[in-house]
Amino acid sequence: MGRRPKWGRAVNGVLLLNKDTGMTSNTALQQAKRLFFAKRAGHTGSLDPLATGVLPICLGEATKFSQHLLDADKCYLSTYCLGVKTDTSDCDGEIVERRPAGHITQAMIEAILPEFRGPIAQVPSIYSALKYQGKPLYKWAREGLEIPADARKSRDITIYEYKIIAFRPAASDEDTYPEIDVRVHCSKGTYIRTLADDLGERLGCGAHVIKLHRQSAGPFNDDNAISLAALSEERGESDPQLLDHYLLPMDATIQDIPQVEITEDMGAYFRQGQPVMSVEAYRSAKEGGMVRVCLEDGQFLGVGELNDGNIAPKRIVNC
Repeated sequence: MGRRPKWGRAVNGVLLLNKDTGMTSNTALQQAKRLFFAKRAGHTGSLDPLATGVLPICLGEATKFSQHLLDADKCYLSTYCLGVKTDTSDCDGEIVERRPAGHITQAMIEAILPEFRGPIAQVPSIYSALKYQGKPLYKWAREGLEIPADARKSRDITIYEYKIIAFRPAASDEDTYPEIDVRVHCSKGTYIRTLADDLGERLGCGAHVIKLHRQSAGPFNDDNAISLAALSEERGESDPQLLDHYLLPMDATIQDIPQVEITEDMGAYFRQGQPVMSVEAYRSAKEGGMVRVCLEDGQFLGVGELNDGNIAPKRIVNC
């Protein structure tokens, strides 16, 4: 086996990773990148270290189309502990307050949940990954630095579904707290920890997240996601190409964008950044809309914007 180049290989595609708990999204990304010996990689929206579940990772040229998935809806399964508030709103933080919660019933929670459905405004946690002056808020918080109010501006989100899957009341003869399992279908930028904290405040007892699993991100769900441990075991000491069958096509993250086919001759112009004419595109997409551009043999070339029947290249793959 020849010596591999230090800079990695030009592998392109999308990996559906099932992230383990206890690691950051960047750690998971770097481990996946090493397993595939990929030259370039990026994830499509971070998960808290506590969280598990779907973390799509784009390799190579697929990174050019990751933004579309960053903007996609997500679905989560989460468990809240009622009666205990932490500084991070999850179990990785320090407990800052305990309040009686043994009186809380499922009916009380069900009566309040409608307030958190539909379009709502949410103030991100100071322990979020949002950046202020180029540094994530959680780093400011952990360093004890003052965070200006404008760094945590309220953002508009949409909660499409927020329902209780299970409710476990506190045992009357033990020092326990009620727990609820919930399913949340939400728009981009939603913080489940903040939903838990806000619900706890509304109930008057406080709450924090003790489990969090991303069930789906855009069109991808955890049924087809694979763990780092499984990838590592399968590869062993073999070449990284052994894992390439797990990669989805480069355009897997943008399948909801209309696809058009162009000839090889037109493709040559498109690759050079020049607009090309397409009657098919005019029929498939709205004026000013985006289209996925492929050759007649199915080879993906990139995405373009439709203007007056012409496809103007916006993102072109170089492979």
